[in-house]
Amino acid sequence: MRKTLPYSKATNHLSLKEKAGQLFMPAAFINDTEEEIQKLEKLIREHHVGSLCFFHSRASAATNFESAKAVVQNENSFETLKNQIQRYQKAAKYPLLIAIDAEWGLAMRIENTPHYPYAITLGAMADEGSNLIYEVAQNIAKDCRAAGIHWNLAPCVDINDNPNNPVIGYRSFGADKFKVTEKALAFIKGTRNEGVLTSIKHFPGHGDTATDSHLALPLIDKSKPELLENELYPFQKLIGEGVESVMVGHLSVPALADGKTISSSISKEIIKGVLRDEMGYTGVIISDALNMHAVAKDHPTKGELEWLAFDAGNDVLCFAEHIAEGVETILKNASEEQIEESFERVWQLKVQAHEPSSNSNTDANSNLTSPEVLNKKIAEESLTLLKGSTKIISDIRYGDFIGISVSKSIDTTFFKCIKKDKEFKSISLADSSPLHTENILLALFPPQVKPTTNFGFSKEEFILINELIQTKNVVLYLFGNPYVLNHIDFENTKAVLVAYQDFEVFQETAAEHFLGKFKSRGELPVKIKE
Repeated sequence: MRKTLPYSKATNHLSLKEKAGQLFMPAAFINDTEEEIQKLEKLIREHHVGSLCFFHSRASAATNFESAKAVVQNENSFETLKNQIQRYQKAAKYPLLIAIDAEWGLAMRIENTPHYPYAITLGAMADEGSNLIYEVAQNIAKDCRAAGIHWNLAPCVDINDNPNNPVIGYRSFGADKFKVTEKALAFIKGTRNEGVLTSIKHFPGHGDTATDSHLALPLIDKSKPELLENELYPFQKLIGEGVESVMVGHLSVPALADGKTISSSISKEIIKGVLRDEMGYTGVIISDALNMHAVAKDHPTKGELEWLAFDAGNDVLCFAEHIAEGVETILKNASEEQIEESFERVWQLKVQAHEPSSNSNTDANSNLTSPEVLNKKIAEESLTLLKGSTKIISDIRYGDFIGISVSKSIDTTFFKCIKKDKEFKSISLADSSPLHTENILLALFPPQVKPTTNFGFSKEEFILINELIQTKNVVLYLFGNPYVLNHIDFENTKAVLVAYQDFEVFQETAAEHFLGKFKSRGELPVKIKE
């Protein structure tokens, strides 16, 4: 790998146009055609692009909601990614900074790579939580380095306090600002230990909104003292820990923008005023993806949005779609000093990425805990007894009960594991009426992790679930987003256990719990039905 020139040499070596190009981070798609790959290579060569952010495919990009193109699976995506990175690095005059969203591992973008639990699951862990999160982050960072990725655009430090949030929710560590900060710091330290960069997001806080910024501009109508007290707390604390970068979201926050409803990603008042001046942040600021409809639809002139985002204070323009026009507009409107300031921050980050410090563990064969072992530990530490007691579950277990699974199949891993120790009949929800048995073991597997369309459950399913709860002795195990409980009459169950994930190891662990082999230790990280 070529070495990145130290800034003292680079500032005299690169032209102003090359420096402007270094601020751009276009999207790269792992499963692009050869024609599209060559187009991006040409873009890198001609406009001196400084970084790339990788996505699975054009069809899987978040703003593909309205076209709903089918996502083609590629079982060799990881090798494809590695090869593409090598090609793009060869096309670049100066070494590229390679980024990806890997909040729960490269599996967020790439098939056949380790999938770790969502942040909401990690947020449910109590005593052992931070150590395990540190290890998860280490493993993810190791996978990133193996692919040639320098920058994991994670973790989310948004406070999860809106059950209808369609885009953050499960990606947040929870509703408690102190725990979110503590767990995010563990993630950052684990990532840093493997020589990979991080980015806290989505400044100034995307937790309390029911609008998806991929599709529209969310409004957060809170006072500045409220925001300082809650949403901004993790950012301020983590800035004090020397975080490498902050990602600014597309959010309308009038209290921080002198009453304006402008997006935070193009607001000088929010980026330069609050983040730089008031909070004292001196590191790299990266925009959220500039193709997102929250901002893109209002700026159809090519290069205009890129200029506005840069002028507002972003150093890296993520998912910029108009590189040539963006570079041209910045060169036309910006002062040389303005370009140089951002270039210096970005270049110093690039040097750090390509030449990790001696404190980083960059041994590719470092002895890390396997994904399987880690996920097992997390399943045990996160399992949460929300309602009921060990005795109630024991009474159901030792009596006669019927198992009902609301999932694609009644023959789930959860039921299979229990049946090794205890015989019982399992049926589908549709066959649950009438029932002559009073005791029910109910397992819910939400088809979706997001709250849109009721997590994928039909209204009829919720009606049947509530009828069971109201007429039978129900012990409920939920393998998914705990906000599902807002849709059912869970207060009338005998017991509720939240397992958060439907991974096989989480189902196996929940079965062990039902069989009385260990006690749950997790704590619900969000608020359900006040």
